[in-house]
Amino acid sequence: MSDHPIDSTPPRSTVSTFPVRPRLLVVDDEPLILEGLTRLLATRDYDVVTASGGCDALIAIGKQQFDAILLDLGMPDLNGNEVLRFIADRSADTPVIVVSGDSTIDAAIRALRGGAADFVRKPYEPEELLRRIDNTLTRRRLEKENNHILQRLQQSEKWHRFLVNSSPDFIYTLDCDGRFTFVNDRVESLLGYRSEELLGQHYSLVIHEDDIARAEHVFNERRAGDRSARNTEIRLKCNPGMRRPRLMNGRCKCVELTATGMYDEDASPFEKRFIGSYGVAKDISERKQAEETVHYQAYHDLLTGLPNRALFRDHLGLMLAQAKRNQQPLAVLSLDLDHFKVINDSLGHTIGDELLLAVGARLRQCLREGDTLARLGGDEFAVLLPTLVSRSDVEHICRKIIQTLSKPVYVKGHEIYITVSIGACVAPEDGDMIDSLIRQAEIAMYQAKSQGRSRLQFWESGMQAPYSERMQIEADLRRALARNEFVLFYQPQVDTITGEVRGFEALLRWWHPQRGLLTPVDFIPVAEESGVIVPIGDWVLRQASAQMADWLRAGLPPVRLSVNISARQLENPDFVDSVMRAIQVYSLDGHQMELEITESLLMRDFEANAIKLGRLSASGIRLAIDDFGTGYSSFKYLSRFPIHTLKIDQSFVQDLDREENMSIVNAMIAMGRGMNLNVVAEGVETESQRARLQQMQCHEVQGYYYSAAISSHEATLLLGRHARGFAQAEHQVAGG
Repeated sequence: MSDHPIDSTPPRSTVSTFPVRPRLLVVDDEPLILEGLTRLLATRDYDVVTASGGCDALIAIGKQQFDAILLDLGMPDLNGNEVLRFIADRSADTPVIVVSGDSTIDAAIRALRGGAADFVRKPYEPEELLRRIDNTLTRRRLEKENNHILQRLQQSEKWHRFLVNSSPDFIYTLDCDGRFTFVNDRVESLLGYRSEELLGQHYSLVIHEDDIARAEHVFNERRAGDRSARNTEIRLKCNPGMRRPRLMNGRCKCVELTATGMYDEDASPFEKRFIGSYGVAKDISERKQAEETVHYQAYHDLLTGLPNRALFRDHLGLMLAQAKRNQQPLAVLSLDLDHFKVINDSLGHTIGDELLLAVGARLRQCLREGDTLARLGGDEFAVLLPTLVSRSDVEHICRKIIQTLSKPVYVKGHEIYITVSIGACVAPEDGDMIDSLIRQAEIAMYQAKSQGRSRLQFWESGMQAPYSERMQIEADLRRALARNEFVLFYQPQVDTITGEVRGFEALLRWWHPQRGLLTPVDFIPVAEESGVIVPIGDWVLRQASAQMADWLRAGLPPVRLSVNISARQLENPDFVDSVMRAIQVYSLDGHQMELEITESLLMRDFEANAIKLGRLSASGIRLAIDDFGTGYSSFKYLSRFPIHTLKIDQSFVQDLDREENMSIVNAMIAMGRGMNLNVVAEGVETESQRARLQQMQCHEVQGYYYSAAISSHEATLLLGRHARGFAQAEHQVAGG
């Protein structure tokens, strides 16, 4: 041996060389994902082997060695967690990077604890995935080098000192009294202590106070062999006097410890003398921080930092148990900002997010120290008020909230006024079940909105019935399309002079299995709010196009077919394509289809709507303004849309006997003619109304005077009989 304990030049054969082309196994049951990953990894010159499922992966692992494995969790034959267990049971050292679409905290933590080296969520950024793979391969290389180093410690003290100090892990030895006899150089970058500062010191100096008792049996391990400590988590304190904080990551480090007792080999085999402990501490602070981040995101709203619904439920459960012990009531509040969607639509989501942050800050100011404030989603907040004396406490806090939020909020140069509707329920008076209390508070909040907004409403038992009915309608709606329960009725639009049928308006009806035939007023509001209106609207477009194609094949005169468009449909990015698909599938000309859009809907997101409607108009599709005169749009703005038809709302037609209404209708018709638009009056029921509209030069009318909304079969017969004009004697018969 050399006289020098540490030689700065390591032998040439100290570490085995790493393969030039790392071999990776990619496991996923989606062929497109496998193909995409193979192409991506080929850019880094990796040797890639693919497996289309868990079973194929086990076969591949049994045949050859891999430097890293990219593993999906959700596979039909053998899931990723079972593959991880197989690798762990074989004590294989191949690092596994889980690449999964399961974004739950439990999936991530289960994978990491199952032995995964890293967890990447789908969809991922290609560069981020490549960086993770590079880092994993680098860590594996370092680990392999370190393992090789440890195996050769017995060969030479010279090698031992050099290699141990080059290790990425903190390595130490203790004497039989628990004092450091050796620490490698890694301790300085990990904890901020120089080696000489720790030598001779008791190990408790670097142990976190809460882990002292456990460290006696783990850090200062006396057991040896299979019974010794392996991969045990423990916290180590950083040097409080360290002046280089860039080396630190907080005041303590979490490490994974493997330790064993050391015994005098020269002593009697029956009485081996304990001489100290030997341990290796691997820094897992980044992994723990990642787990904490995943845990935080699972229980907090990422925008405001407030507890989310899951954490709110946990707090409510704890407070309910405490309230039961102390026999004190508590309250649950559901808060929803009034007309928040208008702010998002008019000022943008960035301003909306800033407003939510400001609202969250103001709500905190109104609450007591022990109260819980959470954001459940969108503009809906929830508050838990424990330790109440009476309902008057709730009223006092809610008055304070309403008053505080009524003051203007200034966001990026905008002065915004906001109000809030609050629903409240009190436990145990209104119940003691977590989900029931939250739901009851939400129902009370909706009741507050329906009664004028910006107010407090306590839960009452009678509120449940309409809410349950709405939930039932929504559930039935989601099944109605699959069960073919919808049907289209058609109401003719008739020329006021010739009586010819110029077109039909397609009107949706629902054959409900229990409630019979329902009109849109019974279910469209629920469909709009729940989003079911989008697939229903697509069905209406397809069905109306199919009906038009049937009429043309039957040789009936070509007419215009009008279809109503909802707000959710128009906002859908796929709206224009869905309309064009319906036209193209049935080989129709665009001018045979007319889309009816309400005046108020047209003004929402003006620029985006102008672009969408412009694309449709360029394809020949006609556009109509429905319920004209009931909105607040400017004629100047209307002129910027490619409008073909104005439909006068029936509320004006019904009162044509009033001189004021007659003047308004006359002005609307004159404006439509001036803009070279077709004008259709809705709700015409009498000969007097028809005659006056004809006198005002209204082009077309629709209403019971000619016909109610009728089935497709009846509409086909009507079109065949009256395409060239209604006979005057048949008007009342058709409307009956």
